[in-house]
Order: sequence, then C-alpha cells, then structure tokens
Amino acid sequence: MPSHAGAATLLLPRPPVLADGVALFLDMDGVLAPMAPTPDAVGPTARRTAALKAVEARLAGRVAIVSGRTIVEIDRISGSALTSASGVHGLERRLKDGVIERDEPHDGVAEALAAFKAFAADHPGLIVEDKGVSAGLHYRQAPDQASAAQHLAQRLQAETGLTLQPGHMVLELKTPGADKGTAVTAFMQDHPFKGAIPIMLGDDLTDEHGFEAAAALGGYGVLVGPERKTAARYRLDDVDAVLSWLEAVAKA
Repeated sequence: MPSHAGAATLLLPRPPVLADGVALFLDMDGVLAPMAPTPDAVGPTARRTAALKAVEARLAGRVAIVSGRTIVEIDRISGSALTSASGVHGLERRLKDGVIERDEPHDGVAEALAAFKAFAADHPGLIVEDKGVSAGLHYRQAPDQASAAQHLAQRLQAETGLTLQPGHMVLELKTPGADKGTAVTAFMQDHPFKGAIPIMLGDDLTDEHGFEAAAALGGYGVLVGPERKTAARYRLDDVDAVLSWLEAVAKA
C-alpha cells in the first residue's frame, strides 16, 4: 500500500496554473470524466477532447492519461486526444511514438475472471470487466454486495497471487508489478517528459502511487474530490474544476 496514511489532509489549496516546464498525468474516471453507473456509460465530450488537445499543444506533448481503464477505453472516452497513455494501472503504456508496451497477463487472471463471472451470475447488478491483464468486479449497482465481493476478491488474491486493487465501487485483481506510480516514472524517463516537473491528477486510492511518484521526481499530486488523507499537495473539487484548470493551463 502507498505510504499516504500520515499525510496532511486539511485545506489543500488549488494547484497553480503553470505550463512552462511541467508534465501532466491525468486519471480518467472521477478526474477527466464523471463517475457513471456502468463503465460503458461514460463517453466522449467535445469540451474534454478540446481541453486535452489544447493543453497537450501548450505543453509540447507532455501530457498523458494514466488510468485503470484500458488504452482502448481511454481513446474512446478522450476522443483519441492524446498519444501518450497508460492503461490498467500501469500494465499498458503507449509511448509518444505510438508503440504500446503491455505486460503479459498472470495465469491467475483467468481464474479470477471465471470466479467473478460465477459470482455475478447469482447477484444481479454486478458487472464483470475483462481487461486481459486484470479482472474487475463493479458493484456500483449492487452496493449491498460490497462485503461479499470484498471477501471473494481477498480469497482469490490469496489463492492466485494477483494484486488486489480497490477503486470506486470496484475490486480489481490484476497482474502484479506495475501501478500508476511506475507508469509516471517510466514516462518521465522518455521524451518529451524527461526533465519536466510531473503533476499527477487523481481521485482515489489507485492514484496515490502516482502522487508519490510525482513527488519523488520533484513534482506533486492534485487530489480531485473531497478532502481525505492523501500524498497530494493540491486539490480540485470535481471534473468541471479539472477541465477549467486544464483550459487555463492551455492559455498560460
């Protein structure tokens, strides 16, 4: 687990509007796009796509989406606004030249996927997501199943050796080894990110690794949403505030 438990939590200020010399790493759900009842319910918007294109142009390409979604889903929701992207919590990464690096799936992913599907078949409202290198179980539409879903996921984690990654009303069992922090660190070693100050925007616990990686490299995290314990240094209220901030950065 990331070491954010003792971090300061109160009255985080808004991030400064900076463009020169910075690199942006942006989570998708809860940051660039609002949460929805199902993953497929989130779609592209003209404002989001335009903001991403504008800020990437202003930062000379130093912008990447770093999400738990697959790169295919990142492209669908962002309107293919950016080339640089990392999906499935760092297990997929597309470089500026378009080359995609993808970890091989752990043998336990198939077992977890089958168990999630069997569980969902008996509990209406649960949604199973197959990401190839991970298996996700969404319970947004069946919140009463949270405890049972967590028990199942914890048992499967122990049996398979997969990494359990909780998120907003979702439990994901993923191939071990990568996270959003390793994705940020890897991007920062490559052109055009190398030498810039990394800023990571995220909303949930999966983004804490990214906040810590950005801080270790001389940058910082920006928490999106309500105040909580976090390694982030700044905060924005919601998706609309993020888009307004990106639009301001693009004009800075």
